[in-house]
Amino acid sequence: MNELLAAEHGSTEAVGNMSIKAHSRAKLNQWLATGICGNDIASSCLYVSAIAAVFAGVLAPLVLLMVIGVLYLYKKVYTEVVEALPLNGGTYNCLLNSTSKFSAAVAACMTILSYIATAVISAKTGTEYLHSLYPSFDVVIATIIVLAVFALLAIIGITESAIVALTIFVFHMGTLAVFAILGIASLPPDFHIFKANLGTLPEGGALVTAVALGFSAALLGISGFESSANFVEEQKEGVFRKTLRNMLVAVAIFNPLTSILSLNLLPLEQIVSHKDYLLSEMALLMGGKTFKMIVVLDAGAVLSGAVLTSFVGVTGLVRRMALDQCLPQFLLKKNRRGTSHRIIISFFILCSSILIVTKGSLLSLAGVYTISFLGVMTLFGLGNILLKIRRKELKRTYRAGWATIVIAIGATSFGIVGNVIIDRWNLLYFLHYLIPTVLLVVIMYLRIPLLRGVLEILNNLMTRALLWRTKVVDKITEITNQRVIVFTRGGNLARLHDAFKYIRNNESSRSIILIHLYQKPEENEEESIKKALAKLKKTFPSLEVNFISMNGKFGPEIIRHVSEKFGVPINNIFIGAPEEKHPFSIQDLGGVRVIF
Repeated sequence: MNELLAAEHGSTEAVGNMSIKAHSRAKLNQWLATGICGNDIASSCLYVSAIAAVFAGVLAPLVLLMVIGVLYLYKKVYTEVVEALPLNGGTYNCLLNSTSKFSAAVAACMTILSYIATAVISAKTGTEYLHSLYPSFDVVIATIIVLAVFALLAIIGITESAIVALTIFVFHMGTLAVFAILGIASLPPDFHIFKANLGTLPEGGALVTAVALGFSAALLGISGFESSANFVEEQKEGVFRKTLRNMLVAVAIFNPLTSILSLNLLPLEQIVSHKDYLLSEMALLMGGKTFKMIVVLDAGAVLSGAVLTSFVGVTGLVRRMALDQCLPQFLLKKNRRGTSHRIIISFFILCSSILIVTKGSLLSLAGVYTISFLGVMTLFGLGNILLKIRRKELKRTYRAGWATIVIAIGATSFGIVGNVIIDRWNLLYFLHYLIPTVLLVVIMYLRIPLLRGVLEILNNLMTRALLWRTKVVDKITEITNQRVIVFTRGGNLARLHDAFKYIRNNESSRSIILIHLYQKPEENEEESIKKALAKLKKTFPSLEVNFISMNGKFGPEIIRHVSEKFGVPINNIFIGAPEEKHPFSIQDLGGVRVIF
């Protein structure tokens, strides 16, 4: 309280004299960032051409082009949201700044499930490819070793692990380029195989069904596109948009091309029968056993590299959720290399345990994988709409059109329905994993009522256990006494009401430091703010508000100053949406939250 009283008479002149040491981190350039997120989506050509052919037959190239169109639309959606809110968390961060914390946390659970499925399926599929060449090792044990290796890389540091990811990505692109050249050179001069495949083209309603189901199944080929948004803070300025472009170009070139080549080199029934290792079978036709070995080794490497995408993405997401008190604070501990080893180790243990429990049979996780990542992208599109409606003043570098967003959401929603139609068990498997994950977030979200319930039990059944009762009371007090800072531009009653309502509904804290900045005496709205607070006290009697009027200019420097002065993390500093006139971005403010 003394420091609050002292601050009332302070000014930001002291801020200019402060020597604030910036915590510098080596950030990722375009190619290192692309290496991390690109392996996941670029590995899709190893399986998506065959998957599309299973459902769409000879129309597989068409549905793959439709999927690329959807990816192009989502490139615009992700660009607007992430460049407006360039903080880790992806869909979680988008919804956190446009709706309630609980809604954002539930969406984040779907993202975590997607990462679990990505890591386990990619690691196991990669070892399966290698197992076809070296059948002497145990696939499950080898998969756990792959998970452990990439967990170690993630603990060592993102820059070092990004170099490994980029090496794998470049090797994969080179292999696909050679694959394409040899494939074109191997085309039959009379195209007789493709003409025979055209004879299997369905007609009427069967044609529409084939395209619809083929499109839904082929959407699996864009999984991983959402990953870059989850570690955007580790990327240099301007890199995020380039990672989206690079992923789009890689998929747009190789996925349809692989499908076209397969339909010209193999009868449709052989494509379907070799769907688990289609590219290796095609490589054998193109370049013999040596080239097949190269393609198999590349498949093992790039699929394993997709595991790193999961580790990096989930680390950024879980850390952000823990900072916002949606997950246990235990996960925030960092090692001497500055990496969140507890998150990485916990994720490794979870992935390994699921692999062991399923005994390597990943049918259930495949269903979780498809629905969860499509759900994540759909929710991101909805978050973009909410951001346009509720945060109109938020500064943007790019704006996606309404038609773009609606069509993109409709496409991925259609994909979810299509995958449930393909196999209804996909939805049941998804719910089987989603519900326990959401329950953990619910427990964190409702921990004060739960602790009060524990306190009631202790009062009724353990009246003599005074020590434990005191600890529970202290814990409740500790949580509710955690302070948050709200910057207000003036005494607008409606805006202050919205801010206080958000804190009451979404935060455990009941102690607010309300700061008003002014540069000229005539800009000081202290009296109007005090009048508004007097009215709001009746509406929000549980909130303790300490009002401070300070002479100063709003910006990153004042954010750091008040954070250090009052001991409030920047994640617990809330502001209104910055306007176009401000020279700084949301990212420059270090992680503040836009709540009105």
